[in-house]
Amino acid sequence: MQYVRVGDKLVSRDKIMRTVDKILERRSAGMSQQEVAYEMNIDRSFISRLETMGELRKGGKVALIGFPVSNKGELADVAQEYGVDHIFLMSEEERWDWVRAKTGAELLNEIMGLVGTIRAFDTVIMLGSNMRIKLVEAVVDKQIIAIILGETPLREDKYVDPEVLRSLLKGLKD
Repeated sequence: MQYVRVGDKLVSRDKIMRTVDKILERRSAGMSQQEVAYEMNIDRSFISRLETMGELRKGGKVALIGFPVSNKGELADVAQEYGVDHIFLMSEEERWDWVRAKTGAELLNEIMGLVGTIRAFDTVIMLGSNMRIKLVEAVVDKQIIAIILGETPLREDKYVDPEVLRSLLKGLKD
């Protein structure tokens, strides 16, 4: 256990973290701030301040989808930093491995599943060729933010400046 001396009080860091975890678990399960405050015998305004302090992004759920990208790890790190809810990035090689590993019916089912998945998000950031982005815009009735990696067909991995993604995600937060 970790303790901190604050004046004449001995404060348990572990107890604070357990309490914060309980608050966040209950809030993410759908309880209102007032309900959690009542249950845990704390002020509702404390819960509000706690959520504001830890807030990464306001607004709806965001997905990041893209291929073929050469620096997918770097982009995923930026997306995670900003609390992106769903990340699906592939290199050209991974894309072809994914396609070749399936029968035609399996591939169609998988693609339909992906479409269903991204339709659950309020904003979709799409990295891809001009044609792929147009297809996603036609199928998904949500806000699509396009980062065009080039003209169709793309046959090699493309580098995406992580600062472009960072700036875009920062703009979504504001």
